Amino acid sequence: MTLNRSQAPAFKDAVDFELTLKPYEKYTLDNGIPVYVVPSKEQDTIQMELVFPGGSWFETQGQQAFATNYLMKNGSSKHTALDINENIEYYGAYLNRSLHHEHGTYSLHCMTKHFADLMPILQEVILDPVFPEDELVIFKQIMKQRLAVSLQKCDFLANRYIDQYLFGSFHPYGRVSSVEAYDALQSETLKAFYKQHYTYNNCKIFLAGNFPANFIALLNEFFGADQWNGKSEIVRKDLPIQPAQEKLYRVVNDENGVQGAVRIARPMPNRYHPDFFKIRFMNTIFGGYFGSRLMSNIREDKGYTYGIHSQVYNFRQIGALNISTEAGRDVCEATITEVYHEMERMKTELVPEDELSLVRNYMLGLTLGDLDGAFQVIQRWKNLILNDLDENYFYKNIEVIKNITAEEIQQLAQQYLNKTDFYELIVV
Repeated sequence: MTLNRSQAPAFKDAVDFELTLKPYEKYTLDNGIPVYVVPSKEQDTIQMELVFPGGSWFETQGQQAFATNYLMKNGSSKHTALDINENIEYYGAYLNRSLHHEHGTYSLHCMTKHFADLMPILQEVILDPVFPEDELVIFKQIMKQRLAVSLQKCDFLANRYIDQYLFGSFHPYGRVSSVEAYDALQSETLKAFYKQHYTYNNCKIFLAGNFPANFIALLNEFFGADQWNGKSEIVRKDLPIQPAQEKLYRVVNDENGVQGAVRIARPMPNRYHPDFFKIRFMNTIFGGYFGSRLMSNIREDKGYTYGIHSQVYNFRQIGALNISTEAGRDVCEATITEVYHEMERMKTELVPEDELSLVRNYMLGLTLGDLDGAFQVIQRWKNLILNDLDENYFYKNIEVIKNITAEEIQQLAQQYLNKTDFYELIVV
């Protein structure tokens, strides 16, 4: 058959695609650690994540969870931080640590052929950190220097303030770093946090890629052989949210500054609420992608900013909608006026069908990209598993994207996009 290159191929709407979430395989190590696996033979690479309930939600003093997660990699009873990093780099691998409100994570990326060689190093980091005093001193110095620089930036301050207004300064979602918190950190308190939260019975392992045939035997050898750090039951406390009473804020950070940071935010339902998927769709139209209404008006038409976005925060206890931008000092107030103008449009006008279709295709296209390869698929499963959800959550989202109506979006806007519900902040 001869290909006619003068004729464009037939266009297929993303709505017509049947999206499926590739299933995972589950194994259990000898000590009970669950291992979730998405295999792939496409590339000789592996991504491995060990996840623990060691987020900021569980700390008893500021920055304790972050410092613990960070310094686990900085020295064991056998090797210094330099030794550990050089060993990892020798194999062309990458070991990253990250901390969120709920979880602390260590992620290893490596070639399949080096997986076995890296297991002893990873075992030392996870099972045998010693939190050296000199490394803690360096950590404090670096963090305080970074904080001092960041506090001069309007956007950094705005992010800190808006979280405090929404959730309260003592809540994990609103708590911020400080020089005093870093100074108060001690090795013994980090060791205590580590011993309680980074234990075998609190560990979940997520794997994706092309594994050696004996990968489960290797995991058992280094992580499943005994009950390392003992058994610890983590109780997630129910912490009250204490939002600010006042909703209008103007903060001067630099008298001579020419730019300001704008934040407009309110609490919203999170992933467990039946409106959540529809709220995400509404928000995408409103300010959730480059072609959104906020971008079209405030960037393209008015020229007030290089970019403005509205984002749905999806925390375990609650969600939030946050509209953020940086604009010229003289047009910050005008920017806020236009944001509320676009809210009113969402409430009073039905979204045209062509805009609905565009956003449907955009969101389904993003989902397709998230399913492109084992590394992306395991991230989908990790988010579901850690939040006590299953594949029905994924398919419900697809159903909403394909079928939500303009009338439903208008009803949501009338319920959730009311000016009186929003906290409003400008930092200049």
